[in-house]
Amino acid sequence: MTTATTNAKCVGGAGGSDIRPYYWEIGDATGTLASGSVSGPGDTPVLASTRMPIASASKWFYSTYWVQRQQGALTAVDIQYFNFLSGYTQFSMCTGAATVGDCLNIGTNGVIDPTTVGKFDYGGGHMQNHAARVAGLGGLDDGGLASEIRSQVGTDVNISYSEPQLAGGGIAAATDYARMLSSIVSGNLGYMKAALGTHAVCASPSVCPGQAISSPAPPGENWSYSVGHWVEDPSNASDGAFSSPGAFGFYPWIDRTKTYYGVVSRTNITGALTSVYCGRRIRKAWMTGVAQ
Repeated sequence: MTTATTNAKCVGGAGGSDIRPYYWEIGDATGTLASGSVSGPGDTPVLASTRMPIASASKWFYSTYWVQRQQGALTAVDIQYFNFLSGYTQFSMCTGAATVGDCLNIGTNGVIDPTTVGKFDYGGGHMQNHAARVAGLGGLDDGGLASEIRSQVGTDVNISYSEPQLAGGGIAAATDYARMLSSIVSGNLGYMKAALGTHAVCASPSVCPGQAISSPAPPGENWSYSVGHWVEDPSNASDGAFSSPGAFGFYPWIDRTKTYYGVVSRTNITGALTSVYCGRRIRKAWMTGVAQ
């Protein structure tokens, strides 16, 4: 695929949303293969180095951290937490919390709902409770949490936290996220590479009503969730990529063959699915050589 194929206005879903400004990148085990920054009139360009809140894209950092720390030996309890089956579904946010553990004392963040145990219910409480109750990270503040995550995902990965929230508090640039994804693809983070797509549970209420309770998966698509990342619909709706889109539009992915990675970097309060649709178009153009 040529750079010209992707370095153009990226149109989102059925509404035809223009997601500019954004930065995109595709790479493999060796690093960046193609990239571009796309802006509209009057936009401030988004660059590879532009740092931003990545919202739920933070989840893949924590799952990678834990899988690497455990050398791939996940327990049944880990799977409950990382596949969002733990029942800790009353989470709101960590604003004002000094540490990971303090966050559980806010509202109902640390309260389990027995009616949701064993059912997929998307939210930040699963990882927050895992970090404090299982991983021993309860005493870490924003800086300490960032240092601990980097100890496993890469000391050259410049992730920081706006609040000590594992599932949504991360701040990073595309270049930092790409370093982690490239390391997964290369096998340097080999335990996470092996874990991609494993232990997957249905995460689309329209496909498995009663099993998936709450999910931001695109309507009408069959997404699964696997150890802190999504497995996108393997049918014509998508291509089975592994991903972790954030609510503000940051969209990282690894293709189903675990050969290529990609990032769409942007920030917009309603950006998640439009970035997913854009990223798919870029990915398909790259994989097929046909402009989308």
